[in-house]
Amino acid sequence: MKKNFLTACSFLISVSIAVSQDTFSIVAVDSVTREVGSAGASCIVIAINGVRIISDVHPGVGAIHTQAYYYAGNQNHGKTYMNLGYSPQQIIDSLVANDIQNDPSYRQYGVVDLVDGGRSAAYTGSNCDDYKSHITGSYSTFTYSIQGNTLLGQFILDSMESRFLNTPGPLACKLMAVLQGAKVIGADNRCIDDSTSSLGAFLRIAKPEDTLGTLSLDLNVISAPAGMDPIDSLQTLFSAAFTCQNVGVEEISSLSQIRITPNPAADRITLTSQTAMNRIEIFSMAGMTLLDEPIAAVKEKEIDLSNFHRGIVLAQIAFMNGMRENKLIVIQ
Repeated sequence: MKKNFLTACSFLISVSIAVSQDTFSIVAVDSVTREVGSAGASCIVIAINGVRIISDVHPGVGAIHTQAYYYAGNQNHGKTYMNLGYSPQQIIDSLVANDIQNDPSYRQYGVVDLVDGGRSAAYTGSNCDDYKSHITGSYSTFTYSIQGNTLLGQFILDSMESRFLNTPGPLACKLMAVLQGAKVIGADNRCIDDSTSSLGAFLRIAKPEDTLGTLSLDLNVISAPAGMDPIDSLQTLFSAAFTCQNVGVEEISSLSQIRITPNPAADRITLTSQTAMNRIEIFSMAGMTLLDEPIAAVKEKEIDLSNFHRGIVLAQIAFMNGMRENKLIVIQ
């Protein structure tokens, strides 16, 4: 039975609306089920429709994300190009060539479609807020584009991709895991003071028989309660609406969970994991790399923090199985 868990007001934009959209997001397709997926989060709160405003989903065809200094006119152009059958790269090229303000350097796009088993393309303008980048790829039956701007660093996008590649199950489960992979304080770095990754989040799945107004899964957290990460709020909605077979989203996270002791720490920490590790990276909350050290496939490792300044840092641990785990460390 089709589930439509969010009925939103029709949102027709007749004028161009500019939003400095500090966003991390993913668009993806499954060539076997022909599902189209779209998910993302941002530290910008948009009262009417939330950060979901960036999402343009075409059931049975593909999806476009229009972010970073969002303009409705650019999104409408992209919609037209997809309806005309343009490839993802042709859509990107056309959006860049026909930017509504004649300056595509402030835009960021991600596009996927279902043609030839799945195609993807992305664009990140040079004037998007740092850190900014994108990743496109495909594996098995899935094709994806992951993009973000105003990030703590590349590790946010890498963590998102790792969750997509390593989470079993259907597209919906993968997209929810992707957002969990970005749930780091200040992932969108303007949210550091809020102690959250973002302020709003969404997840959408279109089956080929869906219409634009009735997607099979359409979850939207416009603004989470103070102190709560919107990705956790979205997870609550997702868990009530969708059951992931084989391994649940929370269990996926626990497969690679690592213990850091002590935490808070003065000068040394010990990493302990049930899964062999192969690298640790530590970043300041401003996104600066403080440590990048390989680990020789062990399950326990001591790390010297004696040269670090006091405060909160982010540790990203990579495992031999390709998974990653993000942890905050308090240095006293």
